[in-house]
Amino acid sequence: MAAIVVPFRGAGPKERLAPLGGDARAAVALAMLGDVLAACRSVGATTLVTADAGAADVAREVGDVEVLDDPGAGQGAAVAAALARLDPGPVAVVNADVPCVLPHDVRSLLRATPAGGVAVVAAGDGTTNALGLPAAEAFAPLYGPGSAARFLAHAEELGLQGLDVAIPNLRDDVDTVEDLRRVGLRAGPRTQAAIATLGLAA
Repeated sequence: MAAIVVPFRGAGPKERLAPLGGDARAAVALAMLGDVLAACRSVGATTLVTADAGAADVAREVGDVEVLDDPGAGQGAAVAAALARLDPGPVAVVNADVPCVLPHDVRSLLRATPAGGVAVVAAGDGTTNALGLPAAEAFAPLYGPGSAARFLAHAEELGLQGLDVAIPNLRDDVDTVEDLRRVGLRAGPRTQAAIATLGLAA
């Protein structure tokens, strides 16, 4: 069975959600995380990497999610810390801000990962929303602007096939209030509840 890693730094990095206010921004980030964890745990053993106490509480509510303390050196270091603890085998890495994701989407990512290759789901801005890896050793901490292309190039440098995979619910991340309105009823139940509470429902 594949393992799944979900890194979560907290609401802080979601600066473009700042118009919501601090408490609401945190509530939305945790709601999206809960929907992502619920989808992932249905597919395989899921590890949440975070230093956020609220996120750890969400993991306990979802159930069957291991919580690993974030080493605090960015998303790449967080993912690497989780991968170092896993048994050999395929891994999916899924960001915490893709609230429309369903178990089928995670399975599709794993199925799309080439044998001995890497699958990359890029966000619309060229960053990376999800990875399918044949093993932990295929990962490198390459997150940031333009990272999807860097992950694909890294796979080729390792002699692995790199595949750009278009899975709509994994591509559809939430960075802004407009994004929240756009995902609307397509989002998971926790995110939908947060959207309704904030009066952002269409």
